[in-house]
Amino acid sequence: MGIKAQLPTYELGLYALVVAGAIVYSGQEIFESSRESMNRKAFRENIKPGWHYFGRKMDAADFEWAMWFTSFRNFIIFALSGHVLFAKICSMTTPQHRSVVYMAYGLLAVLGTLGSTYLMIVLSHCLVIYTISLVKQKWLCFIAGLCSLASFKVEPFSSWQNGFVTGNFDLQDVLFYGGTGFSIMRAMSFALENCERKEGNYSIFALLKYNFYLPFFFFGPVMTFDRFYDQVHISELRRKDYEMWHICVHAFVHLVAIMAVDVFFHFFYILTLPSDMKFVNHLSDWALAGLAYSNLVYDWVKAAVMFGVINTIARLDHLDPPQPPKCITMLYVFAETHFDRGINDWLCKYVYDYIGGNHDNILKELVATIATFLVTTLWLGPCEIVYIWSICNCFGLNFELWVQQFFQLKPFAAIEARMSEAMSRRIRGFFGAANFWAIVLYNILALNSLEFSILVATRILQTGFPLSTLSIWFITYCGVQLIKERERFLALQEEKGDKDKTE
Repeated sequence: MGIKAQLPTYELGLYALVVAGAIVYSGQEIFESSRESMNRKAFRENIKPGWHYFGRKMDAADFEWAMWFTSFRNFIIFALSGHVLFAKICSMTTPQHRSVVYMAYGLLAVLGTLGSTYLMIVLSHCLVIYTISLVKQKWLCFIAGLCSLASFKVEPFSSWQNGFVTGNFDLQDVLFYGGTGFSIMRAMSFALENCERKEGNYSIFALLKYNFYLPFFFFGPVMTFDRFYDQVHISELRRKDYEMWHICVHAFVHLVAIMAVDVFFHFFYILTLPSDMKFVNHLSDWALAGLAYSNLVYDWVKAAVMFGVINTIARLDHLDPPQPPKCITMLYVFAETHFDRGINDWLCKYVYDYIGGNHDNILKELVATIATFLVTTLWLGPCEIVYIWSICNCFGLNFELWVQQFFQLKPFAAIEARMSEAMSRRIRGFFGAANFWAIVLYNILALNSLEFSILVATRILQTGFPLSTLSIWFITYCGVQLIKERERFLALQEEKGDKDKTE
């Protein structure tokens, strides 16, 4: 049945009311638990002084978020403001040379941040991969790139290379592993695109301009080389209608999101609460489910803010960067679950789609997903929790295809064909609700801990059965139907836009 299947308005209104009520009910208990545990001894390390006039302390358990907006904030603003200034001057005077200016500024910023030794390490890896790319053998480029990536993700090679970097500040490790990891992914993209080039080779200079574009260097996203190369070499720079207005709106939205997260962390300790298993054991099933869901939403917000700020700067530079991740609230299929669309686009282009083809063959899909998650495991850094996360998500992605293929068999297809579109949508919604919680449970493995994930699964599926299990499933079903309604609206809007163009 198509995505345009419609449900009655009163039914959708009921679904919205149920979801809103559940969020308020669950959020109230999380709020009360946060307030009561504010001065708990086990939480003192992560609960820091905050808004004294409101009588609230702040959840500072996320190291990266705290560093971005405290001690490292001024460095980020200074470096990116300098990039925007030089980029604007260059685009107004010599737009044909703007990629050179981006590279020069990026090289100087990296040199000033982590020193000459770090810069030499990155350049040496880029040079090795570039040299191998001249052979124009994809498999060889992949092996070289994965070996380089492993040297930053696997001990003792990662610590050995990190030991060359002098100095010591809060985000040194984050910048080191972030910058080198993204550099290797970009170098691999360059090498694979060079293999595709029929005549001649791209120059090493093209790789350096691609790799040392500062907004993408430390934190991504990864824009594949072919897209970056085409966009950065456009000499006639023109803005689309209302483009600057949209850029300003996006920048304002991200500023509001930052302030909203700051407010949220003063009243809901969603990151600190799961760290104390003794405490969360006393929470209700509803609060535990809300806590798990909130952690995924927060991680999406963090990724959206980080990539959103970077993408705003990239758009000022007349680039079209990868889109921010799709909100976890809008997901109920594994195929769309990712927190970094740049890495997702990279994996799809060079691994998943390359091996899986149309993704309708069970065996090819299995090989494609295993290969994709092997690369992803290496990218995230091999460890026990990453192994479990990869296996679970790899299984979830394949299980979706298995179920889809199963229900496409003639008996089931005939039964669905006799149903109304609305009824088919309702049945699919119940399967989507189960899938939604599989996505939540599999991903809080990496965001929190294995123990917390097992506790949530046990409470919802085992000790909470049947009341908690069925009620949470029904609430999630209501949410999935609201997601499907939004998808239906967007599909109709897209169809209307295409129709207007043809006319």
